[in-house]
Amino acid sequence: MKRTLVAGLCLLSMGLAGCGMPTDQRVPAEAMNFAATQSAEAAKIESLKRDILALGPGIDPAEAQRVAEVAVREPLVWAKEWDVVDPPLIHNMKVNHGLKPRGLCKDWADDLQRAMWRLDLKTIDLHRAIANSRNISLEHSVLIVSAKGASFEQGIVLDPWRQGMGRLWWSKTLEDPRYHWDSREEVFAWKREWQARVAEGR
Repeated sequence: MKRTLVAGLCLLSMGLAGCGMPTDQRVPAEAMNFAATQSAEAAKIESLKRDILALGPGIDPAEAQRVAEVAVREPLVWAKEWDVVDPPLIHNMKVNHGLKPRGLCKDWADDLQRAMWRLDLKTIDLHRAIANSRNISLEHSVLIVSAKGASFEQGIVLDPWRQGMGRLWWSKTLEDPRYHWDSREEVFAWKREWQARVAEGR
């Protein structure tokens, strides 16, 4: 009876030991967090790529992949460079007071546009758009991508500012629940006209 009990305990301890990873083979928490982050980024890139390809049959899948990678990953790098640790509006305030180097919505859109220019895209067009340019709300600027030859209204808004810390938010232009977008060219033309009227005292 005693031998049976001892044998049983030995088998039980071996079974329990087999349920866990040996201590010297456990993955450090930092590595697990990094792997989880990388997996989330990869999923986000794949999702954005699918949305870009859905904009038109003429879009090169390789270009859609590169655009998605840049849009998701590069803003995260800039967030570290600009020391973005606060929600967007608070960070804006710090930039405007000279406490942080960059990180206004225009900075994200400018740098994202320059990064996309370097891709030398053939099947995807880039557009700049501005919201709230004619009211008292905070003006907002973004980059929009569309199929070659399509309008910005038929494109996808890429917005690394909205969620904070360079985390990309995107949607179809006309489905944006928060902003109504106007092309930057139209906004600039309206501002020039308005400034001319003010100068003339009208």
